[in-house]
Formats: sequence, C-alpha cells, structure tokens
Amino acid sequence: MEHALREIGVGPGRGSHRRGLAASRMVFEAREAVAGLFGIGDSARVIFTHSATEALNLALNGLLKPGDHVVSTTMEHNSLLRPLHLAEKMGVEVTRVPGDHCGLVDWKEIKRALRGNTRLVALSHCSNVTGAIQPVEEIGAMTRKSGLLFLVDAAQSAGAVPIDVKAMNIDLLAVPGHKGLFGPQGTGVLYVGEGVELRPLIVGGTGGFSSTAEQPETLPERFESGTMNTPGIAGLKAGVEFVRSTGIGEIHRKEALLVTQLLEGMSGIPGIVTYSPRSQELRAGLVSFTVTGHDAAEIGFRLDSEFDIAVRVGLHCAPDAHRTIGTFPGGAVRVSPGYFNSEQDIEMFLQALSIIVNKS
Repeated sequence: MEHALREIGVGPGRGSHRRGLAASRMVFEAREAVAGLFGIGDSARVIFTHSATEALNLALNGLLKPGDHVVSTTMEHNSLLRPLHLAEKMGVEVTRVPGDHCGLVDWKEIKRALRGNTRLVALSHCSNVTGAIQPVEEIGAMTRKSGLLFLVDAAQSAGAVPIDVKAMNIDLLAVPGHKGLFGPQGTGVLYVGEGVELRPLIVGGTGGFSSTAEQPETLPERFESGTMNTPGIAGLKAGVEFVRSTGIGEIHRKEALLVTQLLEGMSGIPGIVTYSPRSQELRAGLVSFTVTGHDAAEIGFRLDSEFDIAVRVGLHCAPDAHRTIGTFPGGAVRVSPGYFNSEQDIEMFLQALSIIVNKS
C-alpha cells in the first residue's frame, strides 16, 4: 500500500504514462489473484467494490425487478437482509427459510420454497452469529438444475473456507477485503458469473470509452465508475497472495483447532451457553455465547477493560439470526479467533472469562 501511494500515486486507466500503466498493472494482478483464489476463469468478472455490502447491493439492485421471487434464510446479516427488505417494498417477493438452533439451514427446505417466479437464491456461506457453514454445494447444484441464479455472501468464509465458484455453481459472490483476505478496510469484491446481466449502481467515468454518454457494457468497467481505491486494492492483493501461499486448508485447520479449544474450555465454565454446530466440519472460526445471569455487554466491557480482550457483543447486525437461535433482543458475545491467534491466546481468554463469570 505504501508503494502504491509513494511510487504509483495515480489511478488505473487515467493516463498512458508509466505511473498510470503501473497502476493498471497492479489492479490487473489483484484481479488475477482474486480469480485464482475462488476458481474464477475470467478475472474481468472480478469487480472491485468498497465492501461486501456494496457488492451485495450491486448484485440485488442490479438484478431484481418487481414480480421476482427470492429465497433467502433467517440467518442473514443486515448487508443482505436490508437490501432484500428494500426490494420487497419495490415489489419483489422474499421467502426466508428458517435455520435451526445453531443456524444451519436444510437445503431441501430451500428447494421446497421455490416458486414459478423464483429468480434468485441468496444466502450467507457462513453465519456471522453461530459460525454455521451452510450447504452451499448442495444448494448450488439445485439452483443450477432449476435454472436459477445463486448469490453467496462470503463475508465470514472467504479466505478461511474453500470456495470454488464453478464447482459450487455460484453465479454471484460477494466478499469483503478486510476479513479473511487480510486486506484493508474499504475494499471488497463482487464476482459476476457468465450470463448474469446486472444494472450498474453508479455510472460515470471509467478511464476508457470516453466518447459515449452510455455506460460501457464491458467488464469490469461497467461496474467500476469513479476513481478506484488503488492503495486499498494493492493491500488486498498482498492479502490474497498471503492466503494463497499459506493455503486456505492450513488457515481453516488452524482456526478450527482454536474454535475446538474454545468450545471445550467454555463447556467447563458454569452458566455458559454456546450456539455453534457440534460438527467441526459445519462451523467456521467464531463462537457466540451467553452467560446466565450476565448481560452480553457487561461481559464484553469487562473483557476489554480488565483483560484487553476484544470481542463483539449484541445483535451483530443480524437480528433475525438472533431471533432464530433464541438470543433476541439481548444478543450474545462473539469471540472470533483468527489465523494469527495462538493456543495461549485462547487459554488467556478462557481464564479471563472464568474470572468474570465466577466473580459476580
């Protein structure tokens, strides 16, 4: 990112001088890196956004029209829930398939929710509340067979759980840069599959096709109007390259071990209720929990102020998910170990939590 700021200093497509060409080259290499990570055959179908939220809005608002029907779930983050709610006000029908007490959704229930006017199935790959990994492969096979489009919100899974858009029959994939891809905040990606036609959210200068008032049809320019976040994309490129060199399998293995340690340790602390799937294969790198007799906000405050441990408390921008698992309106505490955490970090967290719970 420092190199992009100091040595490049300009955006791609805004000049044929050396720095302009260097910017274009760097952004292209970032697209190629993202495409390689997710099994995308044509990197021009990798659209850079400022967040997964923007990517989801582009996918939904660019695709849906009044009379369409969408199947989603009760486990969605507001970044998907709210655009769908807005679409309902515009005449789109939405069916939300409920998850179980751990947030898992039965793909057969999604199939049963399909209608004659269903156009899209849209859901998160992994719940940001329970860590439940949804059966994306089965859902993708079903949508492909049914001739429907499949949108996956990979905010909690990209970089930590293997994703192959071709093998999983994913038509639209929304990804944040700042989570499992180790990029900076303010970066994101939308993959737009072959045959998917979207209306752009924003039109304007794209660095090329300057002679016409019409927004270009060519990808990725059609969806990338305005000056790009070139330093952020440089950071995202570095993060993706780290993920690819380390291996998603190794990252997932490390996070799974830490989550298992967390769950085993918390099972020995009285009053704690966890909301993660029992099977390690069905959960990603986070654990949400409540403590009998303690407010979630109190637990989070004390972990931070007394032990310098940062957790997320409340409804996690996913109110329907908390209604589904029974933690609404108080919410829960979420602890999210990552690749750079250690077993010692988890042990320190467990000790701190035990002190808080037992010193009431």
